[in-house]
Amino acid sequence: MPTATKAIVLNSLKYGDTSLIVRMYTEQAGRQAYLLKGVLGRRKGGLRAGFFQPLTQLEVVAGNSRSGKLGYLKEALIGYPYASIHSDVRKGAIALFLSEVLSESIREEEPNSELYSYLEHTLQWLDQHGQVANFHLRFLLGLTRYLGFYPDQTDPGAPYFDLAEGAFCRKPGLNPVLSGPNLESFRKILGINFDAIHEVELTQGRRRELLKSLLLYYEIHLQGFKQPRSLTVFDEVFS
Repeated sequence: MPTATKAIVLNSLKYGDTSLIVRMYTEQAGRQAYLLKGVLGRRKGGLRAGFFQPLTQLEVVAGNSRSGKLGYLKEALIGYPYASIHSDVRKGAIALFLSEVLSESIREEEPNSELYSYLEHTLQWLDQHGQVANFHLRFLLGLTRYLGFYPDQTDPGAPYFDLAEGAFCRKPGLNPVLSGPNLESFRKILGINFDAIHEVELTQGRRRELLKSLLLYYEIHLQGFKQPRSLTVFDEVFS
């Protein structure tokens, strides 16, 4: 039986000439995939292709996937209308990049209300604020709390951060570590909330280096995690 839930679009893939396969993270059922037949060829009920841009927040009535079969959407409405994410070039690049990261990171087909709330509210924050150059860095660090590898801050003043152990340490071992200016950037972003990200002054080079390290952190802790294909476009927009 179809159920009502809030949902965030992760990605969509054209299927045939007029259909889409849309992957979403839902509040009630975790990650789900839906087949939207004919949505590109004509208006199908209340479904519009424009609803399924990366990270759009929806309210849907859905029959969820089961036994290897795709689910279906009976209804879909915009749950939170973005004012700027899909019209601002910088925010659009962030949304595309983060949608790829989330598609690679979130795999559970079960509800996690805290994770859903984190995604919902941080994306609304992105939509409502202008100084967002460091947003993706704080978002990625915050997301690790819900994925199970948030940094251990038992010894936050230590001169290294071991990426495999997920902890600050006094002496580096064989694992990849953060150190020097890259570690200082990491500490600054880790120690603030979203409302203060504009206070962290990073050069483009430092920001790029820290992002590279965070993606490596994800690769180490999430089996099969792949580098986002949109990373090159993302770098160009913020260069």
